[in-house]
Amino acid sequence: MKASSSTMRRVHALPAVSCLLFFVSLSLPAQDSGFGFGFDGETAEDRSGGGIPGSMARAVSIGGEVSASLLGYVDDFAEGASHTRLGDIFSGKLNFAAETSRADAVINLNLRPPAGSPATAPMAIDEAYLRAYFGSLDLEGGLRKLTWGKADSFGPLDVINPLDNSEMTDPGDVMNLKIARPLIHASYRIGSFSRIEGVFVPTFEPIRLAEEGRWRPIQMAQLDQLAAAGVPVNRPDTATFDYAQAGARFTTTIGPADVGVQYWYGRLTKPAVTMTFAPSSPPSLLPSVVSLVYNPYHQIGVDWAQVLFGFNVRTELAANITEDLSGDDGTVYNPHLAWSFGFDRDLLWGVNLNIQANETITLLHNKIAGSPLDVEADAGITSTQIIAALSKKFFRDEIEARAALIWEPEAGDFLITPSLVWTKDAVSVELSGGIFGGNEDGQFGQYRDNGFVKAGIAYTF
Repeated sequence: MKASSSTMRRVHALPAVSCLLFFVSLSLPAQDSGFGFGFDGETAEDRSGGGIPGSMARAVSIGGEVSASLLGYVDDFAEGASHTRLGDIFSGKLNFAAETSRADAVINLNLRPPAGSPATAPMAIDEAYLRAYFGSLDLEGGLRKLTWGKADSFGPLDVINPLDNSEMTDPGDVMNLKIARPLIHASYRIGSFSRIEGVFVPTFEPIRLAEEGRWRPIQMAQLDQLAAAGVPVNRPDTATFDYAQAGARFTTTIGPADVGVQYWYGRLTKPAVTMTFAPSSPPSLLPSVVSLVYNPYHQIGVDWAQVLFGFNVRTELAANITEDLSGDDGTVYNPHLAWSFGFDRDLLWGVNLNIQANETITLLHNKIAGSPLDVEADAGITSTQIIAALSKKFFRDEIEARAALIWEPEAGDFLITPSLVWTKDAVSVELSGGIFGGNEDGQFGQYRDNGFVKAGIAYTF
């Protein structure tokens, strides 16, 4: 429920530009003209008999994407041209990498049009990290997005990076939704098929939600109402070492199956909202203070992936153990199990089906306090989400038609996102949309008035 301010989400352009200039300067000694990529591992000085060893030859690569798109909301169209806005139109990405045989450094930038507010810089860091190689051991540190688990999307074991749900016009792009976190990551290869990883994240950030506008969720609106009534809302400072997180993961191949085991100690990204009432006569209906608490938990998880009878099968299972081991603490979420099962397969006429089921099962559900102040007072014993997508390519695979669905049976709401994409070489043209519906108290149903249409063109280089 906590939404970070725009000043926390944006990184000022000047440090980013300085980093880019530093990366570019790294390549200058290795150039004859343009950007130098070395000469079979040698620099010009190597070929003359001096200079640094060939293994230290530097290479700088630059890539990215430039795109233009129009985004409109159906309810705005109904109100007429004076109420219709089509977004910023331009967006882009710049990716810089400097590499040697011993290390590489990466800076990925998101670009956007400059806004009127000085807090919204036109350039923000998406990822920035350094990776060093020591034989079978890789070490990296910086702002990073990591994926754990086998699920295609939103698996219970993918716990390192929170999601940015401040806008839901591209809910299927998981890597784009992830928020890069400052971390240290180590990976050690054991033989040809096994690997052990460890990660340390010194701070914590919850799911990012919109604080205002059409994408502000119901819970955020309720907090704003309490604040407007004079009730203080306490939000913890999660950028301290007290919120540090860490985990370890082992993966290997056993016969035809890829399996993994992991442990994680962290914080639930969904806050527990606690209310304190001061003694008064007559009793006040408003709390004296509202606090957001991010419960610590331990996770033990396993995953498995294998091709069975032509189906690419993936599954995950996690046990999330909170501090409420008796199940009756109204300020702490109960321990719960979480699992996912999914597969993809080519059907008739070149149609591809990808489907995944995610479910959370609350343990000790019968011990949840009857008080309406319990953080799980209205929660059912299970929470399920079905994610399905049908796609087909035409005309030598240049055109792809796709329809995706996210459905929550218990909440009774859904999101449908149809799209049509034409790709030719490095250029793609896309027409897509989003339809929200169902129970207005559900995660997607609350946005039933936010149906949208988007058209765009992108060039990748």
